[in-house]
Amino acid sequence: MPRFAANLTMMFTELPFLDRFAAAADAGFTAVEFLFPYEHPPEAIAERLRRHDLTQALFNLPPGDWAAGERGFAARPDKFAELQAGLATALRYAQATGVKRLHLMAGIADRGDPPAGVAYRKSVAVAAHFFAPHGIDVLIEPINRRDVPGYYLDDFSFARDLIVELKIPNLKLQFDVYHCQILHGDVTTRLRELLPLIGHIQIASVPSRGEPDDGELNYPFLFEELDRLGYAGYVGCEYRPRGATPDGLGWFARYAGARE
Repeated sequence: MPRFAANLTMMFTELPFLDRFAAAADAGFTAVEFLFPYEHPPEAIAERLRRHDLTQALFNLPPGDWAAGERGFAARPDKFAELQAGLATALRYAQATGVKRLHLMAGIADRGDPPAGVAYRKSVAVAAHFFAPHGIDVLIEPINRRDVPGYYLDDFSFARDLIVELKIPNLKLQFDVYHCQILHGDVTTRLRELLPLIGHIQIASVPSRGEPDDGELNYPFLFEELDRLGYAGYVGCEYRPRGATPDGLGWFARYAGARE
Protein backbone atom coordinates (compact mmCIF):
# COMPACT_ATOMS: atom_id res chain seq x y z
CA MET A 1 0.00 0.00 0.00
CA PRO A 2 1.48 3.39 -0.94
CA ARG A 3 2.56 5.72 1.83
CA PHE A 4 1.32 9.23 1.18
CA ALA A 5 2.85 12.51 2.33
CA ALA A 6 0.64 15.57 2.57
CA ASN A 7 2.17 18.55 0.80
CA LEU A 8 1.73 21.34 3.33
CA THR A 9 2.51 24.09 0.84
CA MET A 10 -0.59 23.20 -1.18
CA MET A 11 -2.84 21.34 1.27
CA PHE A 12 -4.52 22.62 4.44
CA THR A 13 -3.88 26.20 3.38
CA GLU A 14 -6.99 27.16 5.36
CA LEU A 15 -4.56 27.16 8.32
CA PRO A 16 -1.28 28.88 9.17
CA PHE A 17 1.69 26.79 8.03
CA LEU A 18 2.74 25.45 11.42
CA ASP A 19 -0.84 24.39 12.19
CA ARG A 20 -1.01 22.25 9.04
CA PHE A 21 1.08 19.50 10.63
CA ALA A 22 -1.70 18.73 13.11
CA ALA A 23 -4.33 18.86 10.37
CA ALA A 24 -2.37 16.38 8.25
CA ALA A 25 -1.96 13.97 11.17
CA ASP A 26 -5.64 14.27 12.07
CA ALA A 27 -6.53 13.40 8.47
CA GLY A 28 -4.51 10.17 8.67
CA PHE A 29 -1.25 11.20 7.03
CA THR A 30 1.91 9.80 8.59
CA ALA A 31 4.32 11.94 6.52
CA VAL A 32 4.51 15.45 5.13
CA GLU A 33 6.43 17.35 2.50
CA PHE A 34 6.48 20.99 1.44
CA LEU A 35 8.34 23.25 -0.93
CA PHE A 36 10.40 25.31 1.51
CA PRO A 37 10.75 25.47 5.30
CA TYR A 38 13.01 28.50 5.46
CA GLU A 39 10.52 31.07 6.77
CA HIS A 40 10.34 29.15 10.06
CA PRO A 41 13.08 28.08 12.50
CA PRO A 42 14.15 24.47 11.97
CA GLU A 43 13.43 23.74 15.63
CA ALA A 44 9.79 24.81 15.22
CA ILE A 45 9.26 22.43 12.32
CA ALA A 46 11.04 19.60 14.11
CA GLU A 47 8.82 20.11 17.15
CA ARG A 48 5.65 19.84 15.04
CA LEU A 49 6.93 16.63 13.45
CA ARG A 50 7.64 15.07 16.85
CA ARG A 51 4.39 16.25 18.41
CA HIS A 52 2.29 14.71 15.66
CA ASP A 53 4.45 11.64 14.96
CA LEU A 54 5.07 12.67 11.37
CA THR A 55 7.94 11.81 9.03
CA GLN A 56 9.42 14.58 6.92
CA ALA A 57 9.51 13.02 3.46
CA LEU A 58 10.94 15.84 1.33
CA PHE A 59 11.57 19.53 0.89
CA ASN A 60 13.42 21.68 -1.62
CA LEU A 61 16.78 23.35 -1.38
CA PRO A 62 16.63 27.16 -1.28
CA PRO A 63 15.36 28.41 -4.67
CA GLY A 64 16.56 31.99 -4.69
CA ASP A 65 14.07 34.84 -4.87
CA TRP A 66 10.82 32.94 -5.47
CA ALA A 67 8.68 36.09 -5.58
CA ALA A 68 10.91 37.50 -8.32
CA GLY A 69 10.55 34.35 -10.41
CA GLU A 70 13.66 32.39 -9.47
CA ARG A 71 13.12 28.63 -9.43
CA GLY A 72 16.49 27.43 -8.21
CA PHE A 73 19.84 28.10 -9.82
CA ALA A 74 21.58 24.78 -10.45
CA ALA A 75 21.80 25.65 -14.17
CA ARG A 76 22.88 29.25 -13.55
CA PRO A 77 26.69 29.67 -13.78
CA ASP A 78 26.43 33.08 -12.12
CA LYS A 79 24.63 31.69 -9.07
CA PHE A 80 26.98 28.92 -7.93
CA ALA A 81 28.02 30.75 -4.75
CA GLU A 82 24.34 31.10 -3.76
CA LEU A 83 23.78 27.43 -4.44
CA GLN A 84 26.69 26.52 -2.16
CA ALA A 85 25.29 28.71 0.61
CA GLY A 86 21.92 27.03 0.16
CA LEU A 87 23.44 23.61 0.74
CA ALA A 88 24.56 24.62 4.22
CA THR A 89 21.18 26.20 4.99
CA ALA A 90 19.28 23.11 3.86
CA LEU A 91 21.55 20.86 5.90
CA ARG A 92 20.55 22.63 9.12
CA TYR A 93 16.90 21.99 8.36
CA ALA A 94 17.57 18.43 7.25
CA GLN A 95 19.40 17.61 10.47
CA ALA A 96 16.60 19.13 12.55
CA THR A 97 13.77 17.37 10.71
CA GLY A 98 15.44 14.07 9.84
CA VAL A 99 14.51 14.37 6.17
CA LYS A 100 16.36 11.98 3.85
CA ARG A 101 15.48 13.55 0.49
CA LEU A 102 16.09 17.06 -0.83
CA HIS A 103 15.02 18.42 -4.20
CA LEU A 104 17.57 20.52 -6.09
CA MET A 105 15.74 22.86 -8.46
CA ALA A 106 17.37 23.52 -11.82
CA GLY A 107 16.21 27.07 -12.40
CA ILE A 108 15.25 29.07 -15.47
CA ALA A 109 17.79 28.53 -18.23
CA ASP A 110 18.09 27.41 -21.84
CA ARG A 111 18.95 23.71 -22.01
CA GLY A 112 20.65 24.38 -25.34
CA ASP A 113 23.09 26.80 -23.71
CA PRO A 114 26.44 25.03 -23.09
CA PRO A 115 27.41 27.07 -19.98
CA ALA A 116 24.04 26.20 -18.42
CA GLY A 117 24.66 22.52 -19.11
CA VAL A 118 28.10 22.64 -17.52
CA ALA A 119 26.76 24.52 -14.51
CA TYR A 120 23.90 22.07 -14.04
CA ARG A 121 26.10 18.98 -14.08
CA LYS A 122 28.53 20.64 -11.69
CA SER A 123 25.81 21.79 -9.30
CA VAL A 124 24.06 18.42 -9.22
CA ALA A 125 27.31 16.59 -8.54
CA VAL A 126 28.44 19.07 -5.86
CA ALA A 127 25.09 18.91 -4.08
CA ALA A 128 24.95 15.11 -4.13
CA HIS A 129 28.50 14.78 -2.81
CA PHE A 130 27.82 17.41 -0.13
CA PHE A 131 24.84 15.52 1.32
CA ALA A 132 26.15 11.97 0.85
CA PRO A 133 28.02 11.82 4.20
CA HIS A 134 24.77 12.78 5.94
CA GLY A 135 22.76 9.94 4.40
CA ILE A 136 20.61 12.33 2.36
CA ASP A 137 19.56 11.80 -1.25
CA VAL A 138 19.53 14.68 -3.71
CA LEU A 139 16.63 14.56 -6.18
CA ILE A 140 16.21 16.18 -9.57
CA GLU A 141 12.72 16.67 -10.99
CA PRO A 142 11.63 17.39 -14.57
CA ILE A 143 8.96 20.11 -14.52
CA ASN A 144 6.71 21.04 -17.42
CA ARG A 145 7.10 24.47 -18.96
CA ARG A 146 3.37 25.16 -18.96
CA ASP A 147 3.57 25.53 -15.17
CA VAL A 148 7.11 26.93 -15.06
CA PRO A 149 8.02 28.61 -18.37
CA GLY A 150 11.68 28.35 -19.23
CA TYR A 151 12.50 25.69 -16.64
CA TYR A 152 15.81 24.04 -17.50
CA LEU A 153 14.97 20.43 -16.62
CA ASP A 154 11.86 19.55 -18.62
CA ASP A 155 12.63 16.05 -19.90
CA PHE A 156 12.56 12.74 -18.03
CA SER A 157 14.97 11.08 -20.46
CA PHE A 158 17.49 13.87 -19.95
CA ALA A 159 17.21 13.47 -16.18
CA ARG A 160 17.61 9.69 -16.46
CA ASP A 161 20.69 10.03 -18.65
CA LEU A 162 22.31 12.50 -16.27
CA ILE A 163 21.76 10.26 -13.24
CA VAL A 164 23.16 7.27 -15.10
CA GLU A 165 26.11 9.31 -16.39
CA LEU A 166 27.13 10.75 -13.01
CA LYS A 167 26.89 7.43 -11.14
CA ILE A 168 26.47 9.10 -7.73
CA PRO A 169 24.63 6.67 -5.43
CA ASN A 170 22.58 9.31 -3.60
CA LEU A 171 21.45 11.12 -6.76
CA LYS A 172 17.86 10.13 -7.52
CA LEU A 173 14.90 11.03 -9.72
CA GLN A 174 11.87 12.83 -8.35
CA PHE A 175 9.04 11.39 -10.45
CA ASP A 176 6.08 13.76 -10.48
CA VAL A 177 3.27 11.94 -12.28
CA TYR A 178 1.53 15.22 -13.11
CA HIS A 179 4.60 16.62 -14.88
CA CYS A 180 5.36 13.31 -16.60
CA GLN A 181 1.87 13.10 -18.08
CA ILE A 182 2.04 16.65 -19.42
CA LEU A 183 5.58 16.29 -20.77
CA HIS A 184 5.47 12.78 -22.21
CA GLY A 185 2.43 10.66 -21.31
CA ASP A 186 2.93 6.88 -21.07
CA VAL A 187 3.26 7.19 -17.30
CA THR A 188 3.08 3.50 -16.38
CA THR A 189 5.81 2.48 -18.82
CA ARG A 190 8.06 5.26 -17.57
CA LEU A 191 7.46 4.24 -13.96
CA ARG A 192 8.47 0.68 -14.79
CA GLU A 193 11.56 1.80 -16.67
CA LEU A 194 12.75 4.40 -14.19
CA LEU A 195 11.86 2.75 -10.88
CA PRO A 196 15.50 1.88 -9.99
CA LEU A 197 16.36 5.59 -10.18
CA ILE A 198 13.30 6.97 -8.37
CA GLY A 199 13.71 8.44 -4.91
CA HIS A 200 10.31 10.08 -4.54
CA ILE A 201 6.97 10.25 -6.37
CA GLN A 202 4.40 13.03 -6.47
CA ILE A 203 0.82 13.08 -7.73
CA ALA A 204 -1.96 15.40 -8.88
CA SER A 205 -4.78 15.19 -11.37
CA VAL A 206 -4.20 16.24 -14.96
CA PRO A 207 -4.90 18.81 -16.26
CA SER A 208 -6.34 20.58 -13.18
CA ARG A 209 -3.61 19.67 -10.64
CA GLY A 210 -6.34 18.91 -8.14
CA GLU A 211 -7.08 15.80 -6.09
CA PRO A 212 -6.06 12.50 -7.75
CA ASP A 213 -9.67 11.41 -8.24
CA ASP A 214 -10.44 13.35 -11.41
CA GLY A 215 -9.00 14.02 -14.84
CA GLU A 216 -7.26 11.90 -17.43
CA LEU A 217 -5.16 9.61 -15.19
CA ASN A 218 -6.36 6.39 -13.53
CA TYR A 219 -4.73 6.80 -10.15
CA PRO A 220 -6.16 3.66 -8.50
CA PHE A 221 -4.45 1.68 -11.26
CA LEU A 222 -1.20 3.60 -10.77
CA PHE A 223 -1.26 3.06 -6.99
CA GLU A 224 -1.72 -0.68 -7.56
CA GLU A 225 1.12 -0.57 -10.08
CA LEU A 226 3.42 0.99 -7.49
CA ASP A 227 2.64 -1.94 -5.20
CA ARG A 228 3.29 -4.42 -8.02
CA LEU A 229 6.62 -2.73 -8.70
CA GLY A 230 7.57 -2.87 -5.02
CA TYR A 231 7.99 0.88 -4.62
CA ALA A 232 8.74 1.51 -0.95
CA GLY A 233 9.15 5.29 -0.92
CA TYR A 234 6.68 8.07 -0.27
CA VAL A 235 4.08 9.47 -2.62
CA GLY A 236 3.76 13.21 -2.17
CA CYS A 237 0.32 14.79 -2.60
CA GLU A 238 1.46 17.91 -4.43
CA TYR A 239 -1.97 19.02 -5.56
CA ARG A 240 -4.21 22.04 -5.14
CA PRO A 241 -7.48 21.04 -3.45
CA ARG A 242 -10.65 22.06 -5.24
CA GLY A 243 -12.04 23.41 -1.97
CA ALA A 244 -11.29 22.90 1.70
CA THR A 245 -8.63 20.19 1.95
CA PRO A 246 -10.57 17.78 4.22
CA ASP A 247 -13.54 17.86 1.84
CA GLY A 248 -11.41 16.42 -0.95
CA LEU A 249 -9.83 13.50 0.92
CA GLY A 250 -12.37 10.85 -0.01
CA TRP A 251 -9.80 9.25 -2.33
CA PHE A 252 -7.39 8.92 0.61
CA ALA A 253 -9.66 7.14 3.11
CA ARG A 254 -8.47 3.62 2.30
CA TYR A 255 -4.81 4.64 2.67
CA ALA A 256 -4.99 6.71 5.88
CA GLY A 257 -2.54 5.71 8.57
CA ALA A 258 -0.26 3.63 6.32
CA ARG A 259 3.32 3.54 7.58
CA GLU A 260 4.75 0.35 6.07
